[in-house]
Amino acid sequence: MLLHNIEELRDQRSEWKNLTVGLVPTMGALHEGHLSLIKKAKETCDKVVVSVFVNPIQFGPSEDFDKYPRTLDKDMELCEKEGVDIVFAPTPETMYGKGNRLSNDTLTYVCPPFFYVNKLCGKTRIGHFDGVCTVVLKLFNIVQPDYAFFGQKDAQQVVIIKKMVNDLNVPVEIVQCPIVREESGLALSSRNKYLSEEGKKDALVLSKILNNIKSCYKHGITDIKALKETAYSFLGDKHELEYLEVLNKNTLEEQVKADDDSIALIACRVEGVRLIDNIYLCE
Repeated sequence: MLLHNIEELRDQRSEWKNLTVGLVPTMGALHEGHLSLIKKAKETCDKVVVSVFVNPIQFGPSEDFDKYPRTLDKDMELCEKEGVDIVFAPTPETMYGKGNRLSNDTLTYVCPPFFYVNKLCGKTRIGHFDGVCTVVLKLFNIVQPDYAFFGQKDAQQVVIIKKMVNDLNVPVEIVQCPIVREESGLALSSRNKYLSEEGKKDALVLSKILNNIKSCYKHGITDIKALKETAYSFLGDKHELEYLEVLNKNTLEEQVKADDDSIALIACRVEGVRLIDNIYLCE
């Protein structure tokens, strides 16, 4: 069932009073990574809602909002095959109202703590996580799910959403699901569509760096500076490294020594496409 209207969705939701409801928030252009979230939601819940919404307020002025892939018909086919009960595909006007300038001058935003956003993706994508938290909280209020499913690939996002849910007493359980990869090791992403075949090969540097850091940790190297320095031999002139960090996986706190609660995270541009990936050092 495809719904665009909040009231229609709420009417349908009211018929599920004694059933568990799962929400999979997406921006569409669904791939196997999204489908893994949907499968987990189907295993966990009686009813599943997938939102498809390219959220304008989480994109910066120079980012790819206009060209972000929009494939609703194909997304609907995939969702129907997986037995999704509702695909909710609102417009920006539906989500934020007509006439709003989509800025915090006129729109109420949810702003996560500075400690969590002033690093990794948030350091260069100013305001990104304000937009993410705002739309996610709105979806929680609209759908009222018991569970919401997010992928580990956006590790900083998951930590921030868990923090928001805890701080604001939102009655939803966040379920984090593993990264899904191509056979080559490249983490699945809707932005992979921007890459040429050669670019996809060059993009494998992200997973190679992360796996090497994990291997070094397993062999007893815990000094984070030394772990990060192992990356440089993998990088070439086709790679524009934005960050490489090893942090606590639950709190995103910096560490001097890596431990079993550490996560290595990387962002790198290949062919101008910004890609992210991460790996737990102990799993």
